[in-house]
Amino acid sequence: MKASPIVLALVATLAADLCADQASLHNSKKVIEALAFTGQPLSEADAATLMAAKSLQDIATVLDPLCLAEIQINPESRVKVAAGSAKPTLVEAGWSQFLIKVDNQAGVTAALKIHSPQAAPLANSPKEKLDDRWLQIATFDKQPLPKTLTGCALEYRIVQLYSRDAGKRAATLTFDVGQGTQDLGFRSELTATFDARPAEELTFHVFDDKNKPTTACFEIRDARGRVYPSQAKRLAPDFHFHPQIYRAHGEKLKLPAGKYYATITRGPEFLTLRRPIEVAPGKPNTLVAKLRRWVDPAALGWWSGDHHIHAAGCAHYTNPTEGVHAPDMLRHCIGEDLKIGSNLTWGPCFDYQKQFFTGKDDKVSTYPYLLRYDVEVSGFGSHQSGHLCLLRLKEQIYPGGDSKHHWPTLCLNTLRWAKAQGAICGPAHSGWGIITKSQDIPNYEIPPFDGIGANEYIVDVTHEVPGPDGKLVPAVDFISTVDTPIHAELNIWYHTLNVGFRTRISGETDFPCIYGERVGLGRSYVKV
Repeated sequence: MKASPIVLALVATLAADLCADQASLHNSKKVIEALAFTGQPLSEADAATLMAAKSLQDIATVLDPLCLAEIQINPESRVKVAAGSAKPTLVEAGWSQFLIKVDNQAGVTAALKIHSPQAAPLANSPKEKLDDRWLQIATFDKQPLPKTLTGCALEYRIVQLYSRDAGKRAATLTFDVGQGTQDLGFRSELTATFDARPAEELTFHVFDDKNKPTTACFEIRDARGRVYPSQAKRLAPDFHFHPQIYRAHGEKLKLPAGKYYATITRGPEFLTLRRPIEVAPGKPNTLVAKLRRWVDPAALGWWSGDHHIHAAGCAHYTNPTEGVHAPDMLRHCIGEDLKIGSNLTWGPCFDYQKQFFTGKDDKVSTYPYLLRYDVEVSGFGSHQSGHLCLLRLKEQIYPGGDSKHHWPTLCLNTLRWAKAQGAICGPAHSGWGIITKSQDIPNYEIPPFDGIGANEYIVDVTHEVPGPDGKLVPAVDFISTVDTPIHAELNIWYHTLNVGFRTRISGETDFPCIYGERVGLGRSYVKV
């Protein structure tokens, strides 16, 4: 007996539905593995129910209660969202995890994106926006889940939310699967009111090699490698471009209850420590760090310094403040056991940062840790011959104006002005512009002399100019090294040494421009 076309069509439709259900069942069950991997496994009973599921409704019974939002993608790929069944509860200074249910009627295989104005980074945020930008969003797009939607009729995705604050906080979440896929009339937006429970306090007990209280560098992560506090929610003295923070003895940090580990350092003279941290709810929580040196140059009279640090520009923000301030930079210097930090004002934020120049050690200095504001001739419209570090200035602005726009275009003319004040001077990031193909030291290849490094140095080093008392002194005191290719730096230095000029060599970081990892990454040791 031959089946009718209607029966055949019904069988084909049923087979297609069963195949679609099988794919959705398979992909939804991968959520079990993903939840376990992210540290929030389902209960044994729910996992067993889900593994035995035979229909999409069976899956929904287990997973829908964990959903913060339910997404519908209509056949035209328009995204609409409704609140899910999960209670919107977060934790201060920590991550919380939810599921997102996706009804994918269009079979879309793009990534599901979630945006929120509350999740904007604090760096470069206007002051009036800081309070509202309390949230961070991360979608889990790694194995065992695929990076994108699978195209199945039903699947679940994982979203993780970080709350900077405790208490009730509102956020607008917007969902899409690509440009222009948001539904009309704000139907792709979900306004949610979260309640974040308070975190616990961790108190730092930090001691140096002489058992005296000090400041150290702490990189704190959880078992999944996530950094605390969130870098996106940091303002000075914690820098958003660092995984580490710097904390002094007796200071505190808020963390959710749980297990963490800390990597503790204090610059290149100290051994690195690694400590587990268990933060218990409702109890005093402490982290004790007793630091040990492997070397102490200062005990032998050798003092460390980084002559090229910036408090503004490059990785620093221009909002909510124009760069950071002296207490922030000194904290980082002490945390790296860098005895002398030269904080150089330059082009970015110059007219704001210039107020901190005093012509002497900054008032935040605390012996033996000294911080001083001086100048890098960079971003001035006057550095075509290379950038200059001008240290120990008495006046920070060249005569003829009150900003950065009227300086000489030749280094030598700037050096004449600086040396008359008794300044210590040298080219910055010397290798830029004088790199040769040969890496022999020295070599006889002519560099292009076309960059922002020691381009005019080869001329300036031959000059003497009047010092503060009118007597002639060398125009250049040092050449900067460490932060550009070493063969370029040493090549030009060796050539000038070989013809009798005894310019010093000095290590610099150019923090946070060439090196932003930490201050003092390039440093010199000087015996006074």
